[in-house]
Amino acid sequence: MENKMMFIDPHVHMTSRTTDDYEAMAQAGIVALIEPSFWLGQPRTQVGSFQDYYSSLVGWEPFRASQFGIRHYCTIGLNSKEANNEALAEQVIELLPLYMHKENVVAIGEIGYDDQTPAEDKYFRIQLEMAKELNMVVQVHTPHRDKKAGTLRSMEVCLEHGLDPSMVIIDHNNEETVKDVLDRGFIAAFTIYPKTKMGNERMVAVVKKYGSDNIIVDSSADWGVSDPLAVPKTANLMINSGIPRIDVVKTCYQNALDAFGKNGKMKESDWLQPKGVDQTKLFNDNSVLRGQQPKVVDPDKIT
Repeated sequence: MENKMMFIDPHVHMTSRTTDDYEAMAQAGIVALIEPSFWLGQPRTQVGSFQDYYSSLVGWEPFRASQFGIRHYCTIGLNSKEANNEALAEQVIELLPLYMHKENVVAIGEIGYDDQTPAEDKYFRIQLEMAKELNMVVQVHTPHRDKKAGTLRSMEVCLEHGLDPSMVIIDHNNEETVKDVLDRGFIAAFTIYPKTKMGNERMVAVVKKYGSDNIIVDSSADWGVSDPLAVPKTANLMINSGIPRIDVVKTCYQNALDAFGKNGKMKESDWLQPKGVDQTKLFNDNSVLRGQQPKVVDPDKIT
């Protein structure tokens, strides 16, 4: 058991995944995850839908994860796509402070640019100021179109607002952006998708070229074609490709813990000293089991 690797997936949208995914992730060695606030595929139309969504990230999803021995953390923010509905965005900005101090909220995110509109820029900057005031880590979503320019602009705006680059995770990187991000002292995260963005093999090549400092692997698994096991699969490919185990641990576990653990809410003791699993528990009278026999695992018997 001591040689079994542990993984953190610091960007996975479990709201859109099934309970079977939690079970598979736990079996693959994922001990903790971070769920960033994001766009749900169609625009929300009223502030109450944001409120219910954020509440699920600090309530229902941590419970669902706990039923399989996984620690669930999240980041809270107004995503870039929905920043373009300014009337609604104003209401969401007023809502955000209600959630920033919740016990599993480890950063403001994912925020940034999509089409790089003036409205996106406005609300990105407002949330950066919020992060600075609260001394919180920021998780930045870089645009999928015109990525390099959008990534450079994201970092420039962060620096303009006086953020320490070590407090900012720039996500959705690729080979075109990684050097710029690392050279400026920011943390470079990579979302591993089966067909697009970064694939497993490309991620291995990045680590071989740039090393493991300030590099994070995540799945960004969501409601689209994606893989919640991308982190352990990439780790295995790294090992099989000759990358030293210490570098695999850093990119698939330790760097995420160091980056998102800065506010003290995410601690290694959370899973190294587990509370056990008790599937007899309910959340608002709901169980994840649907009639299956509940498992109860005594933490003193976990090895």
